[in-house]
Parts: sequence; structure tokens; C-alpha cells
Amino acid sequence: MSSIIRHMQKNDIISVQEIAKKSWHQTYEGIIPHEVQDRFLQVAYSRDRLLSRLENSLFLVAILEESIVGFANFSNVVDREAELFSIYLLPETQGKGIGTALLQEGIKALPDLTSLLVCVEKENTIGMNFYHAKGFKKIEEFDELFDGHLLKTVKLGLTLTA
Repeated sequence: MSSIIRHMQKNDIISVQEIAKKSWHQTYEGIIPHEVQDRFLQVAYSRDRLLSRLENSLFLVAILEESIVGFANFSNVVDREAELFSIYLLPETQGKGIGTALLQEGIKALPDLTSLLVCVEKENTIGMNFYHAKGFKKIEEFDELFDGHLLKTVKLGLTLTA
């Protein structure tokens, strides 16, 4: 069962919003209060914000059996460095190589990339394990105020050969 990775389209927005909500609620259960998650999701995954991200950055979706099951959003490359803003999958599709495929396609699609950064909540063990398995190394750790809630954030980097 292989997935198809392609660029997000406008008609994918509702699916992306649903995946964001389901994966956030599962990923951050016990880490970020639900009301904080919901306020963030309402803003960060609003139709207007997603349209802006679609037009101004690399936004990929993963399709499995004709349904969108995940997405990844990367910044543009600046000084041969980019940031992975988000990568989320429906909980039931995790562990099937789809996240890896999204990451690999994103790296391939970003020209002249030598370094990829990502920020992860320290208690997000699924995310931390995923990035460490892909070769990301810890750069720094810092506290971050997220809508009044204190998070422990870890910045990770992946060095790529040009």
C-alpha cells in the first residue's frame, strides 16, 4: 500500500483542517490544553491562512487509497536552509512510511537545500522519535509561551549533502 505525495490544492483545505485537528488532539493530549489547541487550530489552519501558506511555501499532501491522510509544510529556502513548519498524519496512518515520504519529497522539492530545521514540543515523543530516526540532531532547547501555556521546545536540524 503506497502513498502518493503531491502539492496541496485549494480543494484539499477541508481535509488538511480535519487532519490537523485530529492529529493535534492526539499528539498534544496531556501536553497542551484542548482549548489552547482549538484556538491555535482555528487561526493557523483557517482557510485564509492555508491559502497563504499554499501560495507562499511548499505544502504537500499524502494520499492513501484516494483520501488525503497527511500533510507537510516547508518554508522557502534561504541561505540553503529551510524549516519544516508542520508534518501531520491521521493517527491511524502513522508508522506506515507516509511521514517519511512527505519529508523526502519536501527535501527533493527544495532546491539547493543543505539544512532543514524543525521545532518540536519536547513531550511530543512520536515527533521526537520520528525526527531522531531520520537523522535530525538537537540544536537547542528553549521555553516558549504558546497562547499563555508554557511549552518546552526543541529545535532540531538535519544536515543534507548538496
